[in-house]
Amino acid sequence: MEHHVVIIGSGPAGLTAAIYAARANLSPLVIEGLQPGGQLTITTDVDNFPGFPEGVPGPELMDLVHRQAERFDTVFVQDEATKVDLSPRHHRVWVGDREIVAPALIISTGASARYLEIPGEEDLKGRGVSACATCDGFFFRDKTVLVVGGGDTAMEEAHYLAGICKKVVVIHRRLEFRASPIMVERARNRGNIDFELNHVPVRLEQRDEMFGGAVVRHVETGEEKLLEADGFFVAIGHNPNTAIFDGQLDMDDTGYLVTAPGSTRTSVEGVFACGDVQDRVFRQAVTAAGTGCMAAIEAQRYLESL
Repeated sequence: MEHHVVIIGSGPAGLTAAIYAARANLSPLVIEGLQPGGQLTITTDVDNFPGFPEGVPGPELMDLVHRQAERFDTVFVQDEATKVDLSPRHHRVWVGDREIVAPALIISTGASARYLEIPGEEDLKGRGVSACATCDGFFFRDKTVLVVGGGDTAMEEAHYLAGICKKVVVIHRRLEFRASPIMVERARNRGNIDFELNHVPVRLEQRDEMFGGAVVRHVETGEEKLLEADGFFVAIGHNPNTAIFDGQLDMDDTGYLVTAPGSTRTSVEGVFACGDVQDRVFRQAVTAAGTGCMAAIEAQRYLESL
């Protein structure tokens, strides 16, 4: 079977692109990657995706979307793309030794949140430890949470959580912030945001199998103390999964793929990017799905123009 569109990545963006491409008779092939379903497969409860008034477990949501793409005869490759050659009109993608060629390519490889990699963190992901306040802040209404980071992302997360939680404590390893002064001032003006400066988290503690607090160490004295809390938000940035496109597609200074304004078109004709791999601002399942729809429609129009 000839595949007019190859989609790399199988999160909300990639699978939505597959649904639209399949319904347009483009016979899409999806290379699922090492984490089929994307980041939502490690998210316990999704309360902000439209159509699920009672919420839905992340893995269940992605299984439903996967089955929807299968219904329209999308072909899936359960492996990782290891190399690409993005020559116009003949985009080549390798999965191991297998070479796949298609005139249109949709990239939806996502971005991975950076974590601290300290004891207790991995075990408590989804049980009080998160990298997305917009996704998970609701679960900590009227509770105390910790936010780690010193950039604009950390200030934004803290400000958002302050509107939901009883108390927010920002932990930063320096006395000065990398965040813009206006973002810092905005956070300092919130009455329920406190700061633990010159401190770094060194391990996380459990309470009834959930996150119960973080042990932090003063960077100068080495003194340690326990900050008890209900939630722990890591806000030290994301790494877009774009390594195999390096040197072939335009990226910004942090590695995100650059797309034309109001479009999913990349710097190479016939190559489109959607979801978190090109979105450093919103990083939500619903916005990823929206850009997946855009990418499929733009790919269809591109193929019609050839």
